[in-house]
Amino acid sequence: MPKKSAGLLLYRQNAHSGTEVLLVHPGGPFWRNKGEGAWSIPKGEFHDEDPLAAAKREFEEETGAAPPDGQYIPLTPIKQKNGKIVHAWAVAGDFDPASLNSNEFETEWPPKSGRMQKFPEVDRAEWFAPDVARQKMLSGQGALVDELAQRFSTGDH
Repeated sequence: MPKKSAGLLLYRQNAHSGTEVLLVHPGGPFWRNKGEGAWSIPKGEFHDEDPLAAAKREFEEETGAAPPDGQYIPLTPIKQKNGKIVHAWAVAGDFDPASLNSNEFETEWPPKSGRMQKFPEVDRAEWFAPDVARQKMLSGQGALVDELAQRFSTGDH
């Protein structure tokens, strides 16, 4: 059974640049110097939980902010290169990246040192125009931004 993840694609309308989407950058030493192809929607794994409830929980854990009130638009689940299935919902809202307050994880660092260190699960958040977001995101997740853009072009949002 493939692993499952759930997340939120937060979007807003900017008077100057149009639609923007919020992406987060994974924390920890492995991701420290990775830019393009590393960013993601706020998301995380779930098991015996309602997928939308998991997406809202993960948003709060990774950003420190309550998930927005509003209409949650289900997006077509995607399959990432690692086989994980990602369930996502688009929702309009706002978030100040400077207020990011992510939960932490613990890992051995440096490897084989026997020393455990804590790192934020997410080390930064940023708003991106859809075309820039697609370049920054993990490759499989770009389809989520494409689907949101398609919904805006057809007025289905």
